[in-house]
Amino acid sequence: MALPRILLIDDNKTRIQQLETIFQFMGYRIEIAGSADYISHFSEIDHLGGIFAGDGIEKQATVLSDIVGRANNVPVILLINKGTLLQVSTAITQSVFQVLEWPTTHPVLKPILDKLSVFGTKTTFTVREKSDRRSSSVERLKGKSQAIVGIRKLIDQVAESDATVLILGESGTGKEVVARALHDASFRREKPFVPINCGAIPGELLESELFGHEKGSFTGALSARQGRFEMAEGGTLFLDEIGDMPLAMQVKLLRILQERTFERVGSNKTLHCDVRIIAATHRFLEDEIKENRFREDLFYRLNVFPIEIPALKHRAEDIPLLVNDLIARMEASNRGSVRLSNAALAVLMLYEWPGNVRELANLIERLAIINPKGLVEAADLPEKFQRYNVSELLAEQIIDDTVAVNTEEDGAQSEQLEVVGTFDESSTALAQLPEQGMDLKEYLNVLEVNLIRQALSECNGVVAHAAKRLNMRRTTLVEKLRKYDFQR
Repeated sequence: MALPRILLIDDNKTRIQQLETIFQFMGYRIEIAGSADYISHFSEIDHLGGIFAGDGIEKQATVLSDIVGRANNVPVILLINKGTLLQVSTAITQSVFQVLEWPTTHPVLKPILDKLSVFGTKTTFTVREKSDRRSSSVERLKGKSQAIVGIRKLIDQVAESDATVLILGESGTGKEVVARALHDASFRREKPFVPINCGAIPGELLESELFGHEKGSFTGALSARQGRFEMAEGGTLFLDEIGDMPLAMQVKLLRILQERTFERVGSNKTLHCDVRIIAATHRFLEDEIKENRFREDLFYRLNVFPIEIPALKHRAEDIPLLVNDLIARMEASNRGSVRLSNAALAVLMLYEWPGNVRELANLIERLAIINPKGLVEAADLPEKFQRYNVSELLAEQIIDDTVAVNTEEDGAQSEQLEVVGTFDESSTALAQLPEQGMDLKEYLNVLEVNLIRQALSECNGVVAHAAKRLNMRRTTLVEKLRKYDFQR
């Protein structure tokens, strides 16, 4: 799960530069505004994880109160120069989430940023859920590989039950996409889907995040708050990176799975919950059990129905479809567009992809920024891709017949039919020109279709063999199959 977006409202350029460096180093996305232009940044308030306000003391009474009013429960952290805290009114300090003296250090700032995910509002999940409803998550499982087809079948088998599902796979393979697909295909689809990254939240705060807390139950608990179990009531709770959950919390989670009851932090009132649990991890939990880092009894509770997602390098044939989907989603959200040549796609299909689909998505977004709406050739890819010999890739017919990225636009640039064989006059005498004339282009198209159909029939539908039979490259034949809308 991505880290929340931070809005920094400040007029101190030195502090802005220092905080921007720290936030970016820690992986946070940051927006910067001044006291004169911050209002426009509140148009998408639900996507903010926190607001840091560092305006001057003389302006805080008016600007800060306006910021807090517009924040809509998004935590506001007030930045105060050291030695001036006594000059700030009690009303101001009580209206913000936390007061932070400046300058500060990374160890002081990190716990504050960690808390932002804990004190988020339910609105965030509702908005995200509605956004994802517009297109079913099942449709986002792009690919024709045997592995992806198998995962879709597993989703169909388990979706309508309430069995606990454990999703296994490397980081970036799309475990949350599978979890959302399970939820969207289940009877709980009209109820919330609530994700939580168990590895991104400090252990001492995870209990409050899962179960909620009462006002005053710990420092910073300014009001009572629901936990993720209550937010997901009737729906699905997705426990991402469950392998990183502290042992103490594993015991409490096991009790909930067994009894379906829990208490908020600071309360003795027992609450019942009706949620479906989907967990995911990139770790090998059997090894974690041997190292006493994961409870064996919890593993068996979670591992009722395992689904394993393969690494992207093991399903390279899905890359063209994934690229096409990523570009389409960028275009739909007005984040630009880009096109990739067949040679560039061939290179991507041979790369190892240690970051899996997440790394691929980042690459496509980067290419769209560098080459907006342009055609990316293999030579335009980053340096780490340049070790592949493009001419050899094409000669070995690496590109599968799933390559289809903007084929309408690329059609004019695709390879033309290569005539490798030789023809004598007898072969051209087979056709006679009618007296009334003829449409030569239509005639040649019909002739080409018939010959392709014969080649495919003789080769049992194997495109590579049919291409050899026709003395053309496989990629050329694939484009012609699309052109004539052949159904295999």
